[in-house]
Amino acid sequence: MSSSMAKLSNTTSRRTASRLDLMDPYTLSQLGGIEWIAKRVVEGFIMGLHRSPHRGFSAEFAELRAYQPGDDIRHVDWRMFARSDRYYVKQFEEETNLRAHVLMDISSSMGWSSKPKNLPTKIWYAQHLAACISLLLLRQGDSIGLTAFHESVVTRIDPKGGQSYWREFLKHLIASKPEGKTSIESALSDVASRLHRKGLVILISDLLADPEETRKILRSLKHQGHEVIVFHLVDPGERELPTTGDAILFDPETKEELNVNIADIRVAYREAVEQALDEWYRGLTPFGIDYVTIGTECSLSESLRFYLHKRSRLG
Repeated sequence: MSSSMAKLSNTTSRRTASRLDLMDPYTLSQLGGIEWIAKRVVEGFIMGLHRSPHRGFSAEFAELRAYQPGDDIRHVDWRMFARSDRYYVKQFEEETNLRAHVLMDISSSMGWSSKPKNLPTKIWYAQHLAACISLLLLRQGDSIGLTAFHESVVTRIDPKGGQSYWREFLKHLIASKPEGKTSIESALSDVASRLHRKGLVILISDLLADPEETRKILRSLKHQGHEVIVFHLVDPGERELPTTGDAILFDPETKEELNVNIADIRVAYREAVEQALDEWYRGLTPFGIDYVTIGTECSLSESLRFYLHKRSRLG
């Protein structure tokens, strides 16, 4: 390899390494807090789209108006002051382009990892995916709300806009710890009763819930005019059992255990999992609901690409 080719290869490698959106989730989880990670994942993701990390995501204001006592001085237009010797503030649009709502499963099963030293928990992946998507939404002038749930709703925030709101969103996002059983249908019903404007509903869950009831309400939301995205999080250990040996299958929500010989059930287990995933797909996508299975070993960029595909069709 020539020296010029070697330099080009090294430069490309450094650029790839600097893109946190391409890193495996466990490595990413060792680097920093949720705010720091989400910002850099989003910047790397946008860089990968061959665009400026900031172009098109600045908050747009509708007009200027005279400063009034009590206005936030951060919104003062200092260029206008320099030209006119008068104080004006940027008046932002009250209505955003899109109202989105994240429904995040925080049941006990979401706190599980098949390889704690190599894979993050499902709740870690869900929180960081929600943080990245919310940042993209807010930078585009959209609004974002949050419902965290297990068998009941734990946290509820109505959609708000503005980038200054993001830190508040993150505080609520990471406050809840995995516990309880899953009841997606009750959380969906709660959200459906509060959605007065058509918007985007994003469900992030391992979907260890009543399939028929959950699919029924998701289809109902779509029928009401809402766009729906379902991120089905799956730990690799849930899809494939080890090759040999004995194992204890444990349900973190019911606390039930089952001793099995892996060789006896491995093939049947794999087929049952694939059938379950296929039933989710066939029960949602024909109704216009965007559904994707995401392994917790996958980079966040894979999930963001799926979201971006959906967002681009919403205008």
